[in-house]
Amino acid sequence: MIRVLYLIYQILIALPIMLVVTILVALVTMVGSIFDNRFWGYWPGMIWGRLFYLIFLIPVRVDGLENISKGQSYVIAPNHQSYWDAFLVYGFIGIKFKWMMKKELSRIPFVGWACYMAGCIFIDRSSRGSGMESIRKAESKLRNGMSVVIFPEGTRTPDGQMGKFKRGAFLISEELKLPILPVTIDGNYQVMSRHAWNVTWHPVHMTVHEPVWPRSTSDTTETELKAIMAQTSEEVFNTIRNKLDKQDQLRS
Repeated sequence: MIRVLYLIYQILIALPIMLVVTILVALVTMVGSIFDNRFWGYWPGMIWGRLFYLIFLIPVRVDGLENISKGQSYVIAPNHQSYWDAFLVYGFIGIKFKWMMKKELSRIPFVGWACYMAGCIFIDRSSRGSGMESIRKAESKLRNGMSVVIFPEGTRTPDGQMGKFKRGAFLISEELKLPILPVTIDGNYQVMSRHAWNVTWHPVHMTVHEPVWPRSTSDTTETELKAIMAQTSEEVFNTIRNKLDKQDQLRS
């Protein structure tokens, strides 16, 4: 009965409210970013992300914010469970950032347009040279405490298990000498998996881990750089997965 009432609530109340809020936030972001996309490219989105969890009555717990140093730019690397990960990171990470996302997403009405105006970094995955081009775009934006969010898996998990990490986040970390900030997202897969059409009530837990600093130097060879990125990728992957495993053990 409770599930039925929650479904009615989200269809008749929560979804219409958040549709209107999404359009308003996108419009405010687009207009405000003309003048200052550091401020207007983040704060409206932060409010938007928090409102999603508030309006849908989903509790959020955040741990590890003490691992973030004020004024430091990061490559924020969360696991990717759901579309809701965007709302969670936007609403609760607590530092300004730009998204790194597929170029196709810039065409989404309102949200994609707002991301473009906010200065997000779009990747053309059909191009072999897009990786270095993305780094050049990121370098001009990631200054004075501005971070970037990249989902290393590249796409949402199809089954709740973490997928293999791609190298983009780790290449940017080493090339721009920015620390990786591992983030564990737990619960959003249950809230709305990639196969679901509606929201399911479920608590969400986000953990910010200690940063992993770049290890390459100006003398590092290409072969050594690949080995360093692989090592960092494994370390970040294990940090996130171990936290998920501990959460599973606590629930069982």
